[in-house]
Amino acid sequence: MAVFEVLKLAGLWSKFTITATRFSRHERFFNQGTKVLYQNNGSAQAVRLPQMQTLMLPAGTFKGKVAFITGGGTGLGKGMTTAFSSLGAECVIASRKLDVLKKTAEEISLQTGNQVHAIQCDVRDPNSVKSTVEEMSKLTGLPDVIINNAAGNFISPSERLSANAFKTITDIVLNGTAYVTLEIGKELIKAKKGASFLSITTIYAGTGSGFVMPSASAKAGVEAMSKSLAAEWGRYGMRFNVIQPGPIKTKGAFSRLDPSGTFEKDLLKRIPMGRFGTVNEIANLAAYLCSDYASWVSGAVIRFDGGEYVSIAGEFNNLQKVTNEEWDKLESLIRKTKGS
Repeated sequence: MAVFEVLKLAGLWSKFTITATRFSRHERFFNQGTKVLYQNNGSAQAVRLPQMQTLMLPAGTFKGKVAFITGGGTGLGKGMTTAFSSLGAECVIASRKLDVLKKTAEEISLQTGNQVHAIQCDVRDPNSVKSTVEEMSKLTGLPDVIINNAAGNFISPSERLSANAFKTITDIVLNGTAYVTLEIGKELIKAKKGASFLSITTIYAGTGSGFVMPSASAKAGVEAMSKSLAAEWGRYGMRFNVIQPGPIKTKGAFSRLDPSGTFEKDLLKRIPMGRFGTVNEIANLAAYLCSDYASWVSGAVIRFDGGEYVSIAGEFNNLQKVTNEEWDKLESLIRKTKGS
């Protein structure tokens, strides 16, 4: 879940439902209560670049296919599961909390008319992962889509981290992704079946970041794993891609990365698009990358952050604060400069 990872994905900003009663391409809507998942925070740029609320892909895109989503009971995982199920997939969702999974599975199945299975799984435990894959194989067969979404994160000065705190995050994010990917991948190779793998990381996986060092380290490993397997396992008909989300406001994420609400306004200021991302937007992107429309996309890392990364990285981007009058003065001074 990118900048806003969570130790235990605890749910959407508010309840996520699909309100359309029919399932045509233009009648599928992501909804929270009576309000569409749409935000602009009053910014002019968000108004000029409105969000689409419908699913991007045609109905039936994943008909006859199985999608396996870790952390699928809440947050981004729930949003992606809803999208895949709406597009015809038979979904299997996995996490440690079986009661949450069952509730989500029933809710999505009722909305979409497609079956969603709930399997309890602790991705940190390779034996649990193996049992989950065996159970899924009996229920649905091996998956066509695998989304490594389970994650953990919290903010802390690195000098306050215990060995166990570091291990907890690494076990969920890096080891958990490896256990799921390798267990399913090996079975796919035996069955001579192709599949699309997608991992959810973060925009700071490539640069590192203070105060979330365990997450940054683990997510960087996930990206290296994805690119390595894209090169090695492409011969088996498998694709591996990554989405790096910026801030997407979900309850679980913000409760651990901005528990007091102190940082939200500052975060918005550094996003050129003037708003946070939304669950339906990442669900649309995930669906595309895992679909046959993207069958030549492999080894890709897609940054999905409203321009936040480039805004932070640019040496002179703070000059946006300079007024026209100040620019007139600066230009005059620059023109007077002689020599090198």
